[in-house]
Amino acid sequence: MTNTRPRLLSFETVRNFRDFGGYESHHGGRVKMGRLYRSGHHAEASDTELAKMAELGIHVQADLRRPDEREKQRARFQAPVTITHDGGRETDAPHIRFLTQMSVDAATADQWMVEYYEAAPFKAHHTEMFTDWFGHLAALNGEAAGLVNCAAGKDRTGILCALTHHILGVSEVDIRADYDLTNEAVDVASRLPEAAAYFNNMLGKDYPAEVFRPFMGVHLRYLDKAFATINERAGSVDAYLVDTLKVDEKMQAEIRGRLIEN
Repeated sequence: MTNTRPRLLSFETVRNFRDFGGYESHHGGRVKMGRLYRSGHHAEASDTELAKMAELGIHVQADLRRPDEREKQRARFQAPVTITHDGGRETDAPHIRFLTQMSVDAATADQWMVEYYEAAPFKAHHTEMFTDWFGHLAALNGEAAGLVNCAAGKDRTGILCALTHHILGVSEVDIRADYDLTNEAVDVASRLPEAAAYFNNMLGKDYPAEVFRPFMGVHLRYLDKAFATINERAGSVDAYLVDTLKVDEKMQAEIRGRLIEN
């Protein structure tokens, strides 16, 4: 079967909005398109963009942002069922606190992100939202769709989408390709200089642009670290799903039954 739906959706203000269905499944068939979406926040969405999102049939949304993020960038879009959590509150975004240190270079910024991915899969507020996401996916009716978002739609969102793909039998090659697609979707290469100037001005710094790359795009070694940590602490991704997230095989089968087509 050939997919004709676009994977990258064109929005002016919502970053990284895309369909993460369409991949072949080792359970047979492929993941349906038009049923699974991922994006950054929607605080700046225009009325036209909100109408466009409403047409996608999104019934459940996992907004993985911390409560302070949701307060500072209030969502203009909310699905009928919106998953949030009040845990993990910060005064300032962790990466901004990191960037205010006396000296930061590209290597330390990269390592900071690796360490973030090491911790993220086991943060209590993340695991609770992940669990809720899969519970609602298992109960999706008809052609209803789901959306995962965070602030930039790349790190927390990337981990949860990769876990969703794992349940759906998507190959490791395709899981990694979909994760890496963030760099194209947000056009990191062309936006990096402008973003660096913005952040340096805000922080009163003069960092090289490469310092900011980990906070705009992704690198496959970040996702690798998340999965390596899951394997180390839980024994396997499958054990993490069952023991940590409480997504048993019955629920996983229900998700596959709703989201895989022959």
